[in-house]
Amino acid sequence: MIDSALLLAISAMATCLFAALLSPCIGRFPALQRLSVSLLLAASGALAMAAGLFGLNDSEAVMTLPIGLPWLPMHLHLDALSAFFMLTIGILLLPVGIYSVGYLKEIVAKNGSIQQMGLFLPLFALGMQGVVLADDAYTFMVFWEIMSLASYFLVTFEHENEATRKAGFLYLLMAHLAGLLILGAFSVLYAAAGDFSFVAMRNAELSPGMATAAFLLAAFGFGMKAGVVPLHVWLPDAHSAAPSNVSALMSGIMLKVAIFGFMRLIWDLVGMHEFAWWWGALVLAAGSSSAITGILMALQQHDLKRLLAYSSVENVGIILIGIGMAMTFAASGHPLIAVLGMIAALYHTINHALFKGMLFMGAGAVMHATGSRDMESMGGLIHRMPATAVFVLIACISISGLPPFNGFVSEWLTFQTALLTPHLENTLLAALIPFSASMLALAGALAAACFVKLFGIVFQGQARSTAAAQAHEVDGWMKAGMAIPALFCLLLGVLPTLFIPLIESVPQMLIHASLAGSVQPENWLWLTPVSADRASYAAPMMLFGMLILAALIYWRLHGRGKRILRSAVWSCGHAPLNPRMQYTSTSYSQPLKRIFSGAYLPEVHEGTRYGVHPLVVHSVVYAVHIGDLFYRRLYLPVGRITQAIADRLAHEHERGMHAYLAYIFSTILLLLLWVVQ
Repeated sequence: MIDSALLLAISAMATCLFAALLSPCIGRFPALQRLSVSLLLAASGALAMAAGLFGLNDSEAVMTLPIGLPWLPMHLHLDALSAFFMLTIGILLLPVGIYSVGYLKEIVAKNGSIQQMGLFLPLFALGMQGVVLADDAYTFMVFWEIMSLASYFLVTFEHENEATRKAGFLYLLMAHLAGLLILGAFSVLYAAAGDFSFVAMRNAELSPGMATAAFLLAAFGFGMKAGVVPLHVWLPDAHSAAPSNVSALMSGIMLKVAIFGFMRLIWDLVGMHEFAWWWGALVLAAGSSSAITGILMALQQHDLKRLLAYSSVENVGIILIGIGMAMTFAASGHPLIAVLGMIAALYHTINHALFKGMLFMGAGAVMHATGSRDMESMGGLIHRMPATAVFVLIACISISGLPPFNGFVSEWLTFQTALLTPHLENTLLAALIPFSASMLALAGALAAACFVKLFGIVFQGQARSTAAAQAHEVDGWMKAGMAIPALFCLLLGVLPTLFIPLIESVPQMLIHASLAGSVQPENWLWLTPVSADRASYAAPMMLFGMLILAALIYWRLHGRGKRILRSAVWSCGHAPLNPRMQYTSTSYSQPLKRIFSGAYLPEVHEGTRYGVHPLVVHSVVYAVHIGDLFYRRLYLPVGRITQAIADRLAHEHERGMHAYLAYIFSTILLLLLWVVQ
């Protein structure tokens, strides 16, 4: 079975490669190119899903491809960890491929072709799948760079826009800096193992200093790619600039590939036995700050895609909180509790891929219908796009962590892990985990407010613009692409007891412990992460109770023989309601902006224009700008210092040949002194 799983995974990669090679050949037929590339992506997603499902067991399979360097072929490996992330890739790649059939139709109509998209979208998917299957550092970095470079060309698809070019440059810069840090982590492991293969690195003896160096390099490298605060500054610009089907894959999958890389390098190659107590604390702190910062910034956005991008920072933080708790408990000698934390993190990984991918597809549908991503110009779309509204509502409920959908299950499991903190002997860690749990609770409440804002401003009320008033529903391909993850969100929320035993092979591989006895896989109704005496959750009963309550309310309001009276909405005696009388995105977020003004540090711009007389006010200008605090206070000062140093050294390029010879001589002399010592 596992050999079949690896074969399916390689077939998924081959399908992406075939799509990338086919696309330029049929570029003269845009409709055929759009259809073939999209459906091949969907087929690759289906194959990746099958590979992940078949591969989630205790067996492993390896394969050597006769390509690469003459002395270093590519090695592929499918184990429980890579199988889970292949499943995560496939479960979103399949619906995004279907969605792209309809979504790319407008791009073809606008540009005449999708040459850039048709080539780099399959390569992007190929790179992500190759990273997950890599079994040596060389193969890992080759596919990592394919993923990064292909996504850069997708981010800059609309390169005639200056903001898009700026976003692409920042993304490429941060991506390659992340690649250098990851390469440094592999270099540390290579120094200990003497070989690029993961098998040799896994069996190498690491000193505490080398293990710590590998951890820090991996944490910063993969954290930068995952969008962890304060390394996240590239993410909002890149995700909002990219086409929506690309944004769905970047946010839903690419960020998780970075999570995979961190888990592969730290949990698998370095090994749990090397964990220092503060490693988990650092991951917890990064996760907590990401969760709070991401959702606070999302609340103040009126650009629909920037809101979703900052929300991805929050959800990566939630995943890291689970991983950080798992690392903390594993280092403290509590493997069973560590398993629970890892399961919570893995469950939220696949959950976020589903509902965030669906939200970006919904954003693409709204932009397709209105031609804008500014929420201030939307409103009332539920009447014109009812199917899209339903799918976005399901995603909003899921990402807010409300039952009976999947987001509630993973966050509930994370809280259950945090409640086991009294088992820790370290006082600092015993205080840090409840603090992280409180940050998670606050982030959950703010997320609910954020997505009430999104759905209410975009879909409810009255249209605020002519484009919103004339919006139309998207085609069947795009609706089908959103319907698939909506169904999975419900299934993973209602039947977690069927899915958790499946993914438990990952902590069995990494932690060598299992919760198989406590989740009670023979009882599909009750989820008991630790014991039935401590906590349990019956999602099917929750769904059944909610349906009964909804039926009773409907019967009470629409009972037989009762007339429904309809009249104009009361407007305090004023004229009939108009769009200017309803909440905007900015006004909805105003109270929270005041409460968290210390975190936002808003820039207020005020001005008054006078008329013909100094006492006659013509107009008043009041504008509030909220920028990314880390970008303003960290990256801009570093950029100014770097520019100042470069300006001071600029004259060195004007020196003659004698100066360059002196530099070379000094360098050789210093190297000789270092070698002699």
